[in-house]
Amino acid sequence: MKTLKSNLPNILTLFNLFSGIIALFFVFKHQWDMVFWFVVLGILFDFFDGLLARSLGVSGEMGLQLDSLADMVTSGLVPSFVMFFLIEKSLDLKVFDNFSWDIEHFLPFAAVLVALASAWRLAKFNIDTRQTVSFIGLPTPANALMILSIPFLIRENNEISRIFQHPYFLIFFSFLSAYLLNMEVSLFSLKFKDFSWKNNWNKFLLLIFSLVILLIFGKSGLFFIIVFYVILSILTKSDSIEITH
Repeated sequence: MKTLKSNLPNILTLFNLFSGIIALFFVFKHQWDMVFWFVVLGILFDFFDGLLARSLGVSGEMGLQLDSLADMVTSGLVPSFVMFFLIEKSLDLKVFDNFSWDIEHFLPFAAVLVALASAWRLAKFNIDTRQTVSFIGLPTPANALMILSIPFLIRENNEISRIFQHPYFLIFFSFLSAYLLNMEVSLFSLKFKDFSWKNNWNKFLLLIFSLVILLIFGKSGLFFIIVFYVILSILTKSDSIEITH
């Protein structure tokens, strides 16, 4: 019974990994809605495994390492592969069906930076003592959701979508994503200690902005919400955040 209790959070972590693997299968089918919802499911498991571990008092090294491995799939590999296929499609290529040594055929591999930067961030998180109560850089789940919102922005078929369909924007954003994950910038806490406007104006502003954007854009609005969150954090120069890595 003690073994079962101590491993319950790890079982939830495995469900995070399971969700990420299923999302990967749907990536190769370009079924973006299914990819999105399985990643969201994985992120939920990622949130609750830590919550359960703390409530049961069974946090340990095994859970920490397993959590990072699961996140690497759900929030690292999945968005990396999504970005690869978006760049490939924007260039009207089938890289592996008709590979050549032309530079154009190597451009989609810029998306690999997302996976590499995610791995670096997750490994750094495990040993960085500055991040015991705060997060420095964009959390991998937030980065994953930002990238996963791009197919829905493209689907809108308007002026904004044309920007996101451009291959050089997608390549640039792969580099930007890698930077955001590992930048030396703290993001403000999402936890309310009280409900005064003075102490929480940035959180209220983010909440209002998020509700409006989600009503207008739906899932694709996550891109603008996360970008706004990063910009607002930089402007407020806060030094703490309490969301899952």
